[in-house]
Amino acid sequence: MFEHRRLPLITTRAFAWRQLKFLAVALVIVSVSLGVGVWGYMRLAGLAFPDAFLNASMILGGMGPVGDLPTDAAKYFASFYALYSGIALLTTVAVLLAPLVHRLLHALHVEEEEGGTDQTT
Repeated sequence: MFEHRRLPLITTRAFAWRQLKFLAVALVIVSVSLGVGVWGYMRLAGLAFPDAFLNASMILGGMGPVGDLPTDAAKYFASFYALYSGIALLTTVAVLLAPLVHRLLHALHVEEEEGGTDQTT
């Protein structure tokens, strides 16, 4: 998926394309996560779509639920959805940063080899 450390850096255009692909994966993660949240709030809490979307968005963004939940099932769902959302947020950030961090580390390694200070033989 990423070039080996001994290969040269990819072009800026190829890097931008790679970053766009990873952005698309991150958007899929967020969209699926939001869809699950909306479905759960509509199904278990009996909320209308706008309220379900608001609650799911707020929890997924780390802000917390907006209103009281009417049933125990909805409260359990909200609890587990909040736990899942924390993991989904970290995963999304990791997916977005992976190409950038790899390129940075790769560039530093290439500069190290060009400077003749590479001691890994």
